[in-house]
Amino acid sequence: MKKSPEIIISLQKINKSFPLEIGGEQQVLFDIDFDVRAGEFVAIMGPSGSGKSTCMNIIGALDTPTSGVYELYGQDVTGLTPDELAVVRNEYIGFVFQQFNLLPKRSVLDNVMLPLMYRGLPMDERIRRAREMLRRVGLEKFESYLPTQLSGGMKQRVAIARALAGNPKLILADEPTGALDSKMGNEILQFFKELNRDLGITIVMITHEFDIAKYANRLIHIRDGKINYDGKIPKNDDKL
Repeated sequence: MKKSPEIIISLQKINKSFPLEIGGEQQVLFDIDFDVRAGEFVAIMGPSGSGKSTCMNIIGALDTPTSGVYELYGQDVTGLTPDELAVVRNEYIGFVFQQFNLLPKRSVLDNVMLPLMYRGLPMDERIRRAREMLRRVGLEKFESYLPTQLSGGMKQRVAIARALAGNPKLILADEPTGALDSKMGNEILQFFKELNRDLGITIVMITHEFDIAKYANRLIHIRDGKINYDGKIPKNDDKL
């Protein structure tokens, strides 16, 4: 019997509440429960205010749940300290954000090397890895450029190279095409599909658009803090 791919993300009855200034609290996630296996390309979709970004922050070890258990690569990270969560993020997860989050006054090469600096790698190893990732995204000729000299699509490719530099098995992409036109956005999404298919990198992508979610192989739809769909990409979004 063929062995199933390992579970790398496991959310078990995750609830999240935020305190209100007037007192009390507002619950934004209700019993979120799902697993993601190695090699999946999952889109987490929902309208504004649905709780999808809060869910993303918990998966990315940027926030912790109010209750429930979150396991990453079999390790319970629910109760880790902020410093311990920072180590988890740097070691296991590559992030791609909507606004690229590049340092405008540092070169493309420096931006890609940044997460490697926090790992304490020697400079020659940082440079080697960063250049390899820039070749992978087709920007090896732009390593000395500043981000301000690049198009939006090129900036996002730099961000992807930075995410890949640490050799993560998991990439979290938060509205990765939100700042791009449709042509550039489609190119980036196609590149994600190639990373998933050719390198086996697990990708979890947050989006509010069904046309973007369709690039994934599985859709988790959240509405009002609850999962109301989890399965293959449907033909349309009429029932979501």
